[in-house]
Amino acid sequence: MAVSQKKWSAEVTEHSDALDLEEHIFESDDPAKIARSLKRSAEKSHRRKGTPYQSAMSMLNFYINRAGKNLPEKQKKVLEDAKNELREAFGLEKE
Repeated sequence: MAVSQKKWSAEVTEHSDALDLEEHIFESDDPAKIARSLKRSAEKSHRRKGTPYQSAMSMLNFYINRAGKNLPEKQKKVLEDAKNELREAFGLEKE
């Protein structure tokens, strides 16, 4: 079959029904930028099911988990740091 098939997780990340994500945001090397973008998307969304914080953190965790072994260690660190930035952006304490 000549048609390439995308993984369902890539489709979810690109076309989330709950959040309108900034294009290629998870490829950024700036954890604060990732957190700000996720926060902005979650607060604008009227389709999310949880709180803005829950939706933003859920999307970040989803991306990290789905990327799995294919995620370079350096980028995984950036995304893990983005979790702390996200907590701070929503006024929550770091874990």
